[in-house]
Amino acid sequence: MATDFFERQSAARRNTVWLIGMFLLATLGIVVATFFVTLFAMEGYDSYGGALDGHGQQRGYEIPLLAAGGALVMVVGGTLFKVFELRSGGGSGVASRLGGRRLHPNESGLAERKLLNVVEEMAIASGVPVPPVFLMEEPGINAFAAGYTPSDAVVGVTRGAIEQLSREQLQGVIAHEFSHILNGDMKMSIRLIGILHGILLLGLTGQLLLRSTFFSGRSRSDRGKGSAVLVVLAIGLALMVLGFIGTFIGGLMKAAVSRQREYLADASAVQFTRNPDGIGGALKRIGAAANGSKLKTPAANEASHMFFAQGVFEGFSGLMATHPPLPKRILAIEPTWDGKYPEPIASVAASGAAASSAGVAGVSSLAGDTPAVTADTSDIVDLGIVDDAVEQVGEPQEIHRQHAAKVIAELPAAVRDAAREPHEARAVVYCLLLDSRREVREKQIAALRQTADPAVLHAASKLQRDVANIEPRGRLPLVDMCIPALRSMSASQFDVFTKCVHALVAADENLGLFEWTLGRIIERHLEPEYRSQRRVVTLYYGLQRLGDECSMLLATLAHVGHNDQQAEQAFRTAEPMLPNVKLTWLPRNQCSLAKLKDALDTLSRVAERQRGLVLDASAEVICADGEVKVAEAELLRGIADLLDCPVPPLIAGQPVNPAPAFWGAKDA
Repeated sequence: MATDFFERQSAARRNTVWLIGMFLLATLGIVVATFFVTLFAMEGYDSYGGALDGHGQQRGYEIPLLAAGGALVMVVGGTLFKVFELRSGGGSGVASRLGGRRLHPNESGLAERKLLNVVEEMAIASGVPVPPVFLMEEPGINAFAAGYTPSDAVVGVTRGAIEQLSREQLQGVIAHEFSHILNGDMKMSIRLIGILHGILLLGLTGQLLLRSTFFSGRSRSDRGKGSAVLVVLAIGLALMVLGFIGTFIGGLMKAAVSRQREYLADASAVQFTRNPDGIGGALKRIGAAANGSKLKTPAANEASHMFFAQGVFEGFSGLMATHPPLPKRILAIEPTWDGKYPEPIASVAASGAAASSAGVAGVSSLAGDTPAVTADTSDIVDLGIVDDAVEQVGEPQEIHRQHAAKVIAELPAAVRDAAREPHEARAVVYCLLLDSRREVREKQIAALRQTADPAVLHAASKLQRDVANIEPRGRLPLVDMCIPALRSMSASQFDVFTKCVHALVAADENLGLFEWTLGRIIERHLEPEYRSQRRVVTLYYGLQRLGDECSMLLATLAHVGHNDQQAEQAFRTAEPMLPNVKLTWLPRNQCSLAKLKDALDTLSRVAERQRGLVLDASAEVICADGEVKVAEAELLRGIADLLDCPVPPLIAGQPVNPAPAFWGAKDA
C-alpha cells in the first residue's frame, strides 16, 4: 500500500489541528496583552494626563476588559470572515487575489501553451483532473497551488517562470506544486491564510488609524480636537504594538508549517520527473535572476507560505522564513553542486511548447455511421509489475508522466483543441457517450436535439468521428482535459449539460462502466462548482462493521475483469488484505453499479488509512490475473475518486480493448 501518501495526509491533518491550537494560544496572548496595555495606558493617563488637567481619578477594570473583549471579537471575527471568504472563492479566489489571470488556449502564446501542456501532463499522470491555470504578470520566478481539494485546485505561475525556465525546469516546478495538491498541503495552507488574518487584523487596524490621523488635515490650534487626536494616536500605536505580536506569532506559525513541507515537495518532484536537473535548475535560475522569486502584489505577504520559493522579504535572521534557503534546497537535490549559479538570462525560447494544430476533421451528420475503435496490439506496453500499481497512489512517477504525454499526443489535434474550449468541451463529452450501435446512437441524437445547445450539437457533429477513433485508454485522460473548460459553464449551461449526459446514458437502458465512471467524475469535480455539497465527515475509524460494503466493492471488481470461474478466486485474493473484515462472496446477479456507489459513499467516510486498505484490496482483485484491462482501470479510477485517493494510470500490460457493460439500467 502507498503508506507514504496516507501518512502525509495524516500529517497534514495533524498540522491543521496544531494550527488551530496555536491560533487559540495566540488569540489568548493577544487578548491578555490588550488588557494589560489598556490598563497601563489608563494608569499613565490618570497619573500624568489627569494630574495636568486637575481631575485625576481612579478607574476600575471595565475599560481594559472591554478592550480585551473587543480584541477577541476582532481576532475571531476577522478569522471567521476570511475563512468563509476563502471557502466561497476556493483556489480560483486565491489566484485572483494574487493578481492571477486565467489562461485560455485561445489567447495564449507559446510560453503559455508550454505551461498548459506541462500542467495537463502532470495532472493526468497524477490521476487528478486538470486544474485551471492562472498567470501572474510578475518578473520573479515563482508558482503556487491553491484550493481545498483536487476538485477546486488551481495552479498559478509567474510570467518570469514561463519565460526564464526551460520545459524540464518548468516540469520540476509544476511537479513540486502537484505534490502540494496530492499531499493535502493546499488545504492546510489556505486555512492558514484565514487563521492568520484575524491575528494580523489588529496591526492593520492600527496602521489605518495612524494613517488617517496623520493625513486628516486637523488644525494644530484646535486643542480640543488635539486631545482626541492624541487619544487616537495612542490607540493606533497600541494596536500596532499588538499587531507586531500577531505578526511575529503568524510568521513563526507559517515557518513551522511550511519549511519541511517544501523539502518534501522538492523530493516528490524529483521522484515524479526522475530529473534532479529540472527542479534543481529552476532553483538555480531563481538564484541567478535579478528579480529572484520576489513578487510585487500586495497580497503576496498573506500567501507567502504557498509559493514555490520565497516571495516576500521575511527578515535577515531567517527565523520566520517560510522556505529553506536556496542553497540548502539545491544541495538536498544535488549534493555535488559547486555553489555557483548560472548566468542570468532574460528569457528561454518557448520552442518546447506544443503548437496548436490546424484543421478540424468532421462529418456532415452526427447520426452517420461511426467506424469501430481499432486496436493496435503492438502498442501494448509492459512497464513493471502490475501488483505494484497501488503503490503509486499519490506517488506518480516519471513513467506515468511519459505515459500521459504519449496519450495526449495520440489524441487527434482537433479533439485536443476542443477539450480546452468551454463550448466544445461539452461536445467532446457527448461524443464520448455516443454508442457504436446505430439504432442506439440515433436515439441519443434525438435526445440531444431536444435539449442540447445547437452550437454544441454542431461542434459534436464535427468531432464525432475523431472521438470515436480514440483508443479506450485515452478516454478518461480526455475527460480530465475537459474539466477546466467545463468549469467555465454557467449554472444554466451546467443544468443542460447534466440533462444531456443523463439522456445519453439512459438511451440504451444499460449503464456501462465508462458511463458510471464519467458520472462519478462529474459528481466529484464539477457539481461542487455549481451546487452546494454536503461535507464528508469521517464516521468510521475501522472496517470491522463494513463487511457488506467491502464485499460489494470487491465482488463487483472481480466480475468486471474475470469470467465467472475466475471471479471468486480473484475475490479471495483480497481477503488477506482485510483480515479484520468479514467478506462475503456475491454472485454477479447480486452486484450492480448503483449498489457499488452506495457502498463507496459509506466507505468514503472511513479514515484515510483504512481507505488505503480498501484501495489496496481493490487493486489486489484487479491484479489477480496479472493484467489490467481498460474497464478495470476506469472503474478503479472512479473508485479512487470517491475514496479521495488519486491513482495514476494503471499502464502495465494494459490491453486496449474495453470490456462490455455488465449491468442493465434496471439493475443500476
